[in-house]
Amino acid sequence: MDSVFGCPTTVSNVETVAVAPAICRRGGAWFAGFGRERNSGTKLFNISGHVNTPCTVEEEMSVPLRELIERHGGGVRGGWDNLLGVIPGGSSTPIIPRHVCDDVLMDFDDLVRAETALGTAAIIVLDKSTDVIRAIARLVEFYKHESCGQCTPCREGVDWMDQMMWRFVRGEAAVSEIDMIWELSKQIEGHTICALGDGAAWPVQGLIRHFRPIMENRIGQYNKKNPPREPEIEMM
Repeated sequence: MDSVFGCPTTVSNVETVAVAPAICRRGGAWFAGFGRERNSGTKLFNISGHVNTPCTVEEEMSVPLRELIERHGGGVRGGWDNLLGVIPGGSSTPIIPRHVCDDVLMDFDDLVRAETALGTAAIIVLDKSTDVIRAIARLVEFYKHESCGQCTPCREGVDWMDQMMWRFVRGEAAVSEIDMIWELSKQIEGHTICALGDGAAWPVQGLIRHFRPIMENRIGQYNKKNPPREPEIEMM
């Protein structure tokens, strides 16, 4: 509950307001008939990124992610085999790779099983042209900018994650820093007043969980092009 002009007021988002009349007309059982148990009803899914027809669509909960993308989003640009991964619930939710996207359901329970979340149901589709390290670095940069700075784990931790992520983008980091930034994200997650710290930590965790080989390869390529210099020996 909140207060407007000194009067108690129920604050509802537009999605709740929009579906309420249909529930009143047809009944709660009708609405609960969509989806599966514990994940019933309908949801507004926003599909953006590398799809042929970006859109926002109302669909039943528990619809398969692949079906949602192909039926309403017009399919992945270049076909399903060109899919790199999907951020399924808005920028704060961990990315999942194609093999997980093949059969995951768009509801709370199945996305948790896949170690991500439904979030705002804003699906971001990334094809193989994506520099996934840069994409996640850009998200961390966004959350760094949005941090109010009140909580030390967020204020300091997200700033450090931002600096480290751009080192990974360039390949200048050490492989050991991958575990370091994972631990840093865990120190931020769950240790802030609001969820912005979690929103910054989870994209990094998803990147490491599923795309660590790409990070290691980037570092290896940088080291090949920039081998460490041999220390100069002074002649006595």
